[in-house]
Amino acid sequence: MADDSASNIARDLRAVFGRLYRRFKELSDNQGLTPSQASLLSRLGKEGDASASALAAAERVRPQAVVPTLAALQERGLIQRRPDPADGRRQLISLSPAGRTMFQGAQQEGDEWLTKAIQDRLTPAEKQTLAEALTLLERLTD
Repeated sequence: MADDSASNIARDLRAVFGRLYRRFKELSDNQGLTPSQASLLSRLGKEGDASASALAAAERVRPQAVVPTLAALQERGLIQRRPDPADGRRQLISLSPAGRTMFQGAQQEGDEWLTKAIQDRLTPAEKQTLAEALTLLERLTD
């Protein structure tokens, strides 16, 4: 059973990340993408080419669940498919030029807002504390 301080931290952390997530969503114009579509587009933008099964595993969903999402992204011209050179039975999925433009625009807006917020609202000591906290947060996700 978790102690009270860990439970409180977990609750507060979830709330802060929820607000941060919503702020990023407000800033980015997903141009009508569903959350699942935006997530796959973002993952491909950050991690590069992937198979449908690798994307499903990374998103923690069944491979069948990404099929309609990928089809919708392809229909909008945001992704492209090509045979995997290592395994001709598989296809690799990547961002199309239009998908890359959409991903980079959304990422840049969020990065600019967060950079300005950190610069304007935090003292140098708080910036250092935040940088150190990132290491701990990264460890929680491993």
